[in-house]
Amino acid sequence: MESKRNLDNFVVGTVSSVMYVPDFINDGEETQLLDKVYNSPVSKWKSLKNRRLQNWGGIVHEKGLLPQELPPWLKKVTEKVSEESGLFLSAINHVLINEYHPDQGIMPHQDGPAYYPVVAILSLGSAAIMDFVPHPSLRSSPDTSGGDRKDSELNGASDLGTDKWLNNHHPFSVVLMPRSLLIFKDDAYSSYLHGIRDSSIHQYDRAVNEAGAVGPQPRLVSEEGDEAVTSGDRKCIHRTGTRISLTCRLVLKVHHKLFKF
Repeated sequence: MESKRNLDNFVVGTVSSVMYVPDFINDGEETQLLDKVYNSPVSKWKSLKNRRLQNWGGIVHEKGLLPQELPPWLKKVTEKVSEESGLFLSAINHVLINEYHPDQGIMPHQDGPAYYPVVAILSLGSAAIMDFVPHPSLRSSPDTSGGDRKDSELNGASDLGTDKWLNNHHPFSVVLMPRSLLIFKDDAYSSYLHGIRDSSIHQYDRAVNEAGAVGPQPRLVSEEGDEAVTSGDRKCIHRTGTRISLTCRLVLKVHHKLFKF
């Protein structure tokens, strides 16, 4: 059984609910996970406009989860995440596996209301930068209709309360190196959008974990070929390899019988 980590030692930046754990798994574990991902049935892959993904654990809907058992190799990972973090109320029951080529990312978004507000993202294969952007509309004009907002509605008008809130909530970035675990919850979960830019070159000037992830070297090349360089005032990672991410979450409401959508 894994021992619980003191996550206070892994908080990065000024938002106390963002934690970055480097080398959460070792090289051998990473290789095994990548083999399992790519040896999964072809039918598990779903192609989107700018990436592919695998859905494990069942179908997530606003009413909850229509569950499917996680395979043993994913259970092993999720149990390690849950036990070492101590942040999930019960066993992690849903994992999304995303594949990103060097010029692929994901638009700024929030995870849906069906999930318990803790996200753990394990990065494999290649580095990337995740950007967090304040979500002012949640404070300026809360949705009283009970419905979900579209991304086009997330540029809410500013008022005095929002201006004060924005003064304490600034955009920031996190470097996601291979084998690292990113966890965010609470304010970082509810008050920010998170995303990865569709670019083969990522700047990490605003990265809150720059020193611990990239280090002080002017040039760093990972085993996967990603290169971190300093050019003038610009600090960049040149993405050359494919990145796989395992997004581990908990859906509290589980339905074991079919229900109408």
